[in-house]
Amino acid sequence: MEDLVTARFDALIIGTGQAGPSLAGRLSAAGMRVAIVERARFGGTCLNTGCMPTKALVASAYVAHKARHARSYGIEAGAVHVDMRAVKRRKDDISGKLRDDLEAWLRGLERCEVIAGHAKFVGPRTVQAGSQTLEADRVFINVGGRPLVPDMPGVGEVPFLTSDSILDLDFVPERLLVVGGSYIGLEFGQMYRRFGSEVAIVEKGPRLIGREDEDVSDAIADILRGEDIELRLDATCMTLERTAAGVAIGVSCPHGPPRLEGSHVLLAVGRVPNTDDLGLDAAGIRTDARGYIEVADDLSTSAPGVYALGDCNGRGAFTHTAYNDYEIVAANLLDGENRRVSERIASYALFIDPPLGRIGMTAAEAKKTVGRVLVGKREMKAVKRAVLKGEAQGFMKIVVDADTRHILGAAILGPGGDEVVHTLIDAAYAKLPYEQVQRAVRIHPTVSELVPTVLGELKPA
Repeated sequence: MEDLVTARFDALIIGTGQAGPSLAGRLSAAGMRVAIVERARFGGTCLNTGCMPTKALVASAYVAHKARHARSYGIEAGAVHVDMRAVKRRKDDISGKLRDDLEAWLRGLERCEVIAGHAKFVGPRTVQAGSQTLEADRVFINVGGRPLVPDMPGVGEVPFLTSDSILDLDFVPERLLVVGGSYIGLEFGQMYRRFGSEVAIVEKGPRLIGREDEDVSDAIADILRGEDIELRLDATCMTLERTAAGVAIGVSCPHGPPRLEGSHVLLAVGRVPNTDDLGLDAAGIRTDARGYIEVADDLSTSAPGVYALGDCNGRGAFTHTAYNDYEIVAANLLDGENRRVSERIASYALFIDPPLGRIGMTAAEAKKTVGRVLVGKREMKAVKRAVLKGEAQGFMKIVVDADTRHILGAAILGPGGDEVVHTLIDAAYAKLPYEQVQRAVRIHPTVSELVPTVLGELKPA
C-alpha cells in the first residue's frame, strides 16, 4: 500500500465554487500557505450548471421569442429557426472560458496549491485527497449542492432530466414535462417553450413559487399561460412511467386529465448539499436532517477552526450569498470585523421573461413579523418604459414598516425587475425612511422612475 504524504497548510479550502477561489486569493495575499481541493470542474454550480449556462440559454430563448414577435414592432423578420446545437455551443463556450480562466488564475496564485481529487475528512482539520493527507489550521468547506432526485413512484424506471443533465441537450424536446413549479422549473419551462417545445409544468402545491405572495404567483402563472405553457397545480400523488413515445406523469389534480404524456421529463424539485461523502463525522462537523452543515452566525461549524460557505450550509442557495459568505469570513479573520450572516437581507431573482427581482420580506411575511405594514403597488401597464418595450406584464410592489418607515421588501416583476430592485435594497440596508427614497429624482423614461410613485401610493395592508 502506498504511503500517504502529509502536507501542512495555514488554510485548506474544499471546493472551487463562488466562495472558495476568492477566499484563496485573499488568504494567499495575506501571506498564508493555502491548499484548494477540487474533485470535478472548477467554478462549482454557477459556472458549470447554474447561473452562467442557464442565463446564456435564457438569452438565446429571449432572442427567439422576440424574433417571432418582430412584426408587432413593425419589423419583418421571417421564419424563426432555433439551431439548438449552436445554442448549446454558445452556452458551452461561455462557461468553458470562465472555467478555464478561473483554473488558470488559481494555479497562478502565490502560496496556493491546487489539488485535484475528492477530499474526505479523516480527523479534526485533517483531510485525505488522493495520495495526500492535508492538515491545516483552518478548513473552509465550499462544496455546493446538486439536483434532488425525488423518491416518487416510477422514478427509477424512466429516463429523466435534471437541471444538470438538461444542459447537455443539443436538440429541442418535442414535449417537455417539468415536475416542479419553482425557480428552476419555471426558467427551463419558459426557455424550452421559446425554443419550440410544448411544455407542461406540474406543481404539487396550489400555486407556483409558493414562497411568494399570491399576486406574484398569479401574475407569473398568467405570463406562462400566455405563452401556451400548460400548468397543472395541486398535483398530488405523482407517478412516472415509461411510454412508447417517452414518459407519462400520473397526477391527482382538481382540474384536467389524470395523465400527461411527453417526450421528456425534467425533475426540478430542489437541491441537496454535497456533504454525504465528506466524512464529516470524523471531524465532528454536525449537519441537519437534510445534510446541510450547521453553522453559527459567523459561518463557523461545530468543529473548531472549520467553516462552511455557500450552498452546503443552508444559509443561502445563490451565487451572491456564497460570495457574501466569503466576504463575511475574510472580513472577520483578516480585518478584525464582526460581520454576521443574520445581517444579510434576502435577495434573489427569477429569470423568466419578464424577470422577477425580490428583496426582503413578502407582504405576508412582513405582516406576520412586524404587524403594521404599508404596501404600494403599480401595474407594469402603467409604466411607460414597459409599454414602450412591449413588455407591460407584471407589477411593482413595495412593503414598508408602518412604524419605522423602513423598506422591508419588494417584488419587481417586469422589464429590468432584476436590476430595478437593487435601488431598494441599498435603502433597506441603510435603514433609510422610505420618504428619502420617494424624494429622489429619477431618469425618464425608465422603470426605476416609478419607484417613488409606488412609495407615494402606500396603503395599510
